[in-house]
Amino acid sequence: MSWFKQLWQNSREKGQYYELQAQKYLQQQGLIPLERNYNCPYGELDVIMRDGDTLVFVEVKFRASNAKGGAMHALGKQKQQRLKRTIYHYLAAKKLTNQALRIDFVAITGDSAQQLNWIKNVF
Repeated sequence: MSWFKQLWQNSREKGQYYELQAQKYLQQQGLIPLERNYNCPYGELDVIMRDGDTLVFVEVKFRASNAKGGAMHALGKQKQQRLKRTIYHYLAAKKLTNQALRIDFVAITGDSAQQLNWIKNVF
């Protein structure tokens, strides 16, 4: 296996692990999981959940340390635009109209003593 493919696979596994941690945390807060890792040509939706009648799209970011702002500063404008296009694609593919929705952000920082921040309605 090439070093690039191995790096990508390790990164993907790490991403899935932290997405699952975020999902478990949100379930403890009363949200109901619907789907994970929805892919389309525009990008990926990490976690999709329901909070009452509201469809919640959750972007999860992990950073091992607070260097360069940590996970809290990992959701830039370009990622926000890509996320919006992916959500529109999801809604169209599932034929969901007039659906209340919200975009949340879960930032996880630190390998051992993890700090999890949940920001509702991030943008």
